[in-house]
Amino acid sequence: MTARDSMLALQAAMNAEVLGQPVVVERMLIGLLADGHLLIEGLPGLAKTRAVKAMAKHLQADFSRIQFTPDLLPSDVTGTDVYYSEGGKGEFRFQPGPVFGNILLADEINRAPAKVQAALLEAMEERQVTVGQQTHPLPDLFIVMATQNPIEQEGTYPLPEAQTDRFLMKVLVDYPAPADEAEVVRLVRSEEQAKLAPPGDDAPKPQAAPIAVDDVFAARREIATLHVAEAIETYIVALVNATRNPDGYSSDLAKEIELGASPRAGLALDRSARAYAWLQGSDFVSPGDVQAIAPDVLRHRIGLSYEARGKGRDADAVLADLLALVAPA
Repeated sequence: MTARDSMLALQAAMNAEVLGQPVVVERMLIGLLADGHLLIEGLPGLAKTRAVKAMAKHLQADFSRIQFTPDLLPSDVTGTDVYYSEGGKGEFRFQPGPVFGNILLADEINRAPAKVQAALLEAMEERQVTVGQQTHPLPDLFIVMATQNPIEQEGTYPLPEAQTDRFLMKVLVDYPAPADEAEVVRLVRSEEQAKLAPPGDDAPKPQAAPIAVDDVFAARREIATLHVAEAIETYIVALVNATRNPDGYSSDLAKEIELGASPRAGLALDRSARAYAWLQGSDFVSPGDVQAIAPDVLRHRIGLSYEARGKGRDADAVLADLLALVAPA
């Protein structure tokens, strides 16, 4: 089985457990392949947590979960030095926190104060954690999958721009179609029946073996060598620069975009577009690959003006206009 076959098998296994959200599953897989963190935003009950757990279940990887709350402490995330005494001698030993897993689910990340959110900054960008005077490296496979509710704002702390910029993509989860929702009802009902069945009543269904972490790294190596033409590089840079200088394309856009994307946006577009093209079976990146992934990469990196918000315009609507105006090189 090739690395791409393994990743497609992982995608199929996740789609079988998270019904009606194929785009969300695909973006999660792109995050895994592009070695980037994801911010997953959606209303309660839309399977955000289930999707992350499904990915961890079908990967031979360590899964950690942090339920963010207002009373959470930074040490609850990173770990802390604990004093041990034995034989009359004492010493401090580092007790790792949940951040040292391979896939970290930061559930309702905006419910924790800034100190706790800042505890993730070093981990997300530099793949290490500093506690006291010691720096501890994180595993080679380390991805933060953070969830948040866009509606309920009571008792929440908005993520600072420095942190949102460290997320490769912001993925929006919408309601499933009615037919998919009916399938969800049947799936959950069958899971309940399986749990309540007497021991030995039904033979357990054989499950596919989890995907090895080595397959993920093999896929990343293939994606790293994917051909990216100079014209595509120029197009990526033009898109990012258009968010900073929209007046060169449209006076209306210039009134709506208050803050442009950082250089991390261009790096994220390059990595995500390569992973997207590779998943489609292509050996090069096309303008369509960049356009398909651009809203997810840019929507949390631009700041809208008061005028745009007053007109009911969201980031996706503004980005749709920008993508229509910036032509591929």
